[in-house]
Amino acid sequence: MIEVKMRWAGGIRFEGEGVFGHTIITDGGKQSGGKEAGFQPTELLLFSIASCTGVDVVRILEKQRQKLTSLEIEVKAHQNDNYPKPFHTFEVKYIARGENLSEKKLAKAIELSEGKYCVVSQTMESGAKVATSFEIIAE
Repeated sequence: MIEVKMRWAGGIRFEGEGVFGHTIITDGGKQSGGKEAGFQPTELLLFSIASCTGVDVVRILEKQRQKLTSLEIEVKAHQNDNYPKPFHTFEVKYIARGENLSEKKLAKAIELSEGKYCVVSQTMESGAKVATSFEIIAE
């Protein structure tokens, strides 16, 4: 189990702390009442996809003795026009640099990550359930 907490910081800004003690701030654009003082929550989903699969690809290529010197991952998410504008398509592009990298091994590493190892990709594909609860503390 992994647990994080977010705390409302006024407006539509929230501040949270991760399992390693690092803080993160989310906020919205000015047009939606935010001050653009942090990441949009939707951006974090894209970062999660990129970093989760990126870790796997790097590890798999290392095991295959590929000399990777750089890996960039670009994620574009397409949304519906109507609110709440859920994402319907993600485009993930891997830009790998290195010595004599095998196209076949890179493609296999990506396939393994997205289809088997990356918990973010697997969770999105599975349609995981969200269980909600609440409590009220009187002041």
